[in-house]
Amino acid sequence: MIDRINTTTANLVRWLALFMVLIQFAIVMGRYVFGVNSIAAQESVLYLHATLFMLGAGYTLLVDKHVRVDVFYAKASPATRRRIDIFGHLFLLLPSMAALLYWSWPSVRNSWKILEGPLSVGGIEAVFLMKTLIPAFCILVMLQSVSVLIRLLSQRAPS
Repeated sequence: MIDRINTTTANLVRWLALFMVLIQFAIVMGRYVFGVNSIAAQESVLYLHATLFMLGAGYTLLVDKHVRVDVFYAKASPATRRRIDIFGHLFLLLPSMAALLYWSWPSVRNSWKILEGPLSVGGIEAVFLMKTLIPAFCILVMLQSVSVLIRLLSQRAPS
């Protein structure tokens, strides 16, 4: 079920990449061909980019395409890789996501309380929505981490 949540989310947000390209193209054409500029259009690319990456992170973990910084992982045996993955999820990923969720929540709550406005004059009046991506990111990644852990712990340890 968790995998399905992140797969569905990814299938929805992947279209944002196309919208980002189209909007950026329109911004460049507007600015350099027609001499027209829009702060809101520029910010919309930022909002789309943030949404794409924050909501797509859980899916990236699902398909195991995230960045690995463990230099020993590539040459490790399957059993060692499994132990590294379990350790990473239990002691690094889940605690860091829980800390980020905990420490970002007051900022998100306050942003909603005042319906925080644009980043720049003439920008999109929805910073509160962009800040909401932080807890959404944390929850989706934590859920996917639990799903991966369940799979790792239910496997027989390779020899």
